[in-house]
Amino acid sequence: MDQTNNPHHQTGGSGALPDIRHTIMLNAPISRVLEAVATSEGIAAWFMPNDFQPVEGFEFHLNAGPFGNSPCKVTLVDPPHRLSFNWGKDWTLTFELKEQGDRTEFTLIHGGWSAEQVTEFGEAHGLVRGRMDQGWAGLVQKLAAYVGA
Repeated sequence: MDQTNNPHHQTGGSGALPDIRHTIMLNAPISRVLEAVATSEGIAAWFMPNDFQPVEGFEFHLNAGPFGNSPCKVTLVDPPHRLSFNWGKDWTLTFELKEQGDRTEFTLIHGGWSAEQVTEFGEAHGLVRGRMDQGWAGLVQKLAAYVGA
């Protein structure tokens, strides 16, 4: 889901790449979706094992399997509508929730991409971004299944 024409894409330096954005309508109330994206157990069920706590400034780790434990820091907790955290040295993940009756519109935003940067593992952002975009497409479907969509 490439959103290069999206007015909300990341802006910044000349090498900035657009944020990855995936939006899905979930057949679950906002409270159930919030539990899935703002608790350690919920995040582990559809994304990665972690020691997350929904407290601004809290430092935690995502267990990225072969890539090891990835350091993160919670930057925004605004229940039930928004949660953001820094992931690794460059990225920011944001989960946005909008109540739609007994359903929830969920948007995942993965920002911090730059054509001039490489990951901690020496891979160019431009290459990793495409893989991550595809990965997120699958993970939001896993989230949908987890919350009962």
